Amino acid sequence: MAKYNRIVLLGPPGSGKGTQGAILAERMGVKEISAGELLRAEVKTGSDLGKEIAARIDKGQLVSAELIVRLMTQAFLAPENANGFISDGFPRSIEQAEIFDKIENGPEFEGKKIDLALLIDVPDDYIKERILGRSQCAKCGTFYHEKFKPTKVAGVCDVCGGKEFAKRADDTEETVVSRLRVYREATAPLIPYYENKGLLVRVDGTGSINAVSEKIKEIVGY
Repeated sequence: MAKYNRIVLLGPPGSGKGTQGAILAERMGVKEISAGELLRAEVKTGSDLGKEIAARIDKGQLVSAELIVRLMTQAFLAPENANGFISDGFPRSIEQAEIFDKIENGPEFEGKKIDLALLIDVPDDYIKERILGRSQCAKCGTFYHEKFKPTKVAGVCDVCGGKEFAKRADDTEETVVSRLRVYREATAPLIPYYENKGLLVRVDGTGSINAVSEKIKEIVGY
């Protein structure tokens, strides 16, 4: 069984990328690198790059693909990630992928290139059901789902015993449809992009967290 060490996670919103990425990273003993978290952390450091990012955000501008690639490249090459990483949320577009490819083909990435693009494949109808059916304990924040992860006792949180539950404000059908549309337009083109590079492997993302995790284990080797 092949073992992969530098993995890009792909999949639509609600596919479980964050959950599965965290599980896989723990099994592999590597970090899950999130582009969004890195952006926020860099701003807090007050570095030159952080100031540049903050300036764009303050002006209401999108952070450029070049800046995001610079930030992710630093993370990928950091000594603590020498044994591998899970990339969640990068690249998010063909533009980012093409910019990064030019850097990855340089001498710094010798023996350190991305070796797998793992697509957690989930149909739109399933995603809608997954997102629209989830709720959160108002007391401790634990997430549940009316079908996939119900409380053991109806109306009572398994963790803290709380009895009040709330849905996220953006967990509406309109928002889900909008997020899926943005994904199809901006991020889904990465699927054939990595397929043509011979790096793409699909995994069925329907089913329980444990079931999907086991499918990923069979593919990745961890």
